[in-house]
Amino acid sequence: MSGSVGWLPLVVVCVVFTAAAAFVVWAGRLMPPWPVVFAALRAVLQLAVVSAVITAVLASLGLTGAFLLLMAVVATATSAARTRVGWRGAWVGLAIVAGVIPALALLLGTGLLPVTGIALVPMGGILIGGGMTATTLSVRRVLDTLKQRHGEYEAALALGFTEPVAIRELVRKPAADALLPALDQTRTVGLVTLPGAFVGMLLGGSPVWLAGALQLVVLLGLLAVEALAIVIVVELVALGRVRRVDPERR
Repeated sequence: MSGSVGWLPLVVVCVVFTAAAAFVVWAGRLMPPWPVVFAALRAVLQLAVVSAVITAVLASLGLTGAFLLLMAVVATATSAARTRVGWRGAWVGLAIVAGVIPALALLLGTGLLPVTGIALVPMGGILIGGGMTATTLSVRRVLDTLKQRHGEYEAALALGFTEPVAIRELVRKPAADALLPALDQTRTVGLVTLPGAFVGMLLGGSPVWLAGALQLVVLLGLLAVEALAIVIVVELVALGRVRRVDPERR
């Protein structure tokens, strides 16, 4: 985006996009318009706060680590709320970060990612966000499947299957659907989309080959992180660590 663009066009475009999204979900009877408006307002507030503090965060490795931890906590809370698992959301957090930590360790250990805040924060944020999305989608799919196919679950128990084995057999395939967005993004990169890391580096003046190499690392890292998150979700549900909270029992 050009630095010469004034504030007024930016505000107008953001308001139009928000209003359009809110109207479409309302007119299409998908949901009330307020969640869209609320999400937009939260984005404005959060980006304003992050913009104000990011300079200090990037200048200190200690603050960078604290900021990444905050990202993980917010991602966990968001996923727990979206999946309605209540206090068991702490287990959801395990699925989100399980792949992020080794992925960052590999990138740092090989030297592909420098030990600086300006590199760690965006890469960590991308991986945490991917883990959150995969975790949320897989938990919802798995718990919905258990509810919809409860008869099959009971039949498996009657045949002598243990509870974890019966659950795994029922939910593995539905859980795998949560990996489809990452798979499709990786398969179509360059043909359908030019992701943010690639475009950002090009706009920053980096060589095309370097931008492409970084984007490849990001996409494959996301695949690994999200795949592990989904496998862990299946195990957490199979072991009874994650279950949906019954509103009537609150």
